[in-house]
Amino acid sequence: MTLLSLQRNLPVPSVQELASEPLDAVPSRYLRDDVDDPVSNPCNPFLQIPTVDMSKLLDAESQAEELHKLYSVCRDWGAFQVVNHGVADELVKSMKEKSRDFFNFPLQEKKRYAQKEGSVEGYGQTFVNSEEQKLDWSDMLFINALPYEDRKYNFWPDRPQGFREALDCYSGEVKRLALSLLGFMAKGLGLEAHKFSKDFEDGLYHVRMNYYPHCPQPQQVVGMAAHADFTGITILLEFDETQGLQIRKDGYWVPVKMLSGNE
Repeated sequence: MTLLSLQRNLPVPSVQELASEPLDAVPSRYLRDDVDDPVSNPCNPFLQIPTVDMSKLLDAESQAEELHKLYSVCRDWGAFQVVNHGVADELVKSMKEKSRDFFNFPLQEKKRYAQKEGSVEGYGQTFVNSEEQKLDWSDMLFINALPYEDRKYNFWPDRPQGFREALDCYSGEVKRLALSLLGFMAKGLGLEAHKFSKDFEDGLYHVRMNYYPHCPQPQQVVGMAAHADFTGITILLEFDETQGLQIRKDGYWVPVKMLSGNE
């Protein structure tokens, strides 16, 4: 996806509202025949998303070994799960709860923060740039979180109470984590820690919250189509124990299993 395509976003109906009504069949625009069928493309039981332990990266005695592991998973996978990341459990819990509460509001309340023509920021759907484009079975809230001068608070929900404060704290903590990880990635390559992270100090940080409603024909839709992020680093937080996130590896889709605790 080009940067140009991110500057225009056509309005489409709320999937959450669509799913709240009785549906005999999913509208054709959401039916996907252009994605891999998990039945004919099974998971490799021997593949498992690797983990990286932030506490070991911060410990002088274990750092060298964990740096080598980080280097290997970045080279071989391009994705990993972080444990002991340091973002407080209470903050993560608050962000999850307030995101859930926002999407549970009536449609008219959420439309107060609706995307404007030609922009992806706000409440709506993801990067729709043509009338023929197949659609994901999801809604989203997309916000420019950092730097502060790029914030458009008309897209920051003031309900539920405390949403803005939680998002402000969460985006700051995730930026801290991102910069730390980038620093260790540089060290894993034998470079100075600031070699990567310095370029992201004043960079753009977006927060995207996705909502995936129940679907009467789940085998024929996708919550989010397969893609490769164009950003420098993406940090994902899964909401509950519902399986869905997958990583492509050696021709297989590998499910990402949820970890518990400060992970």
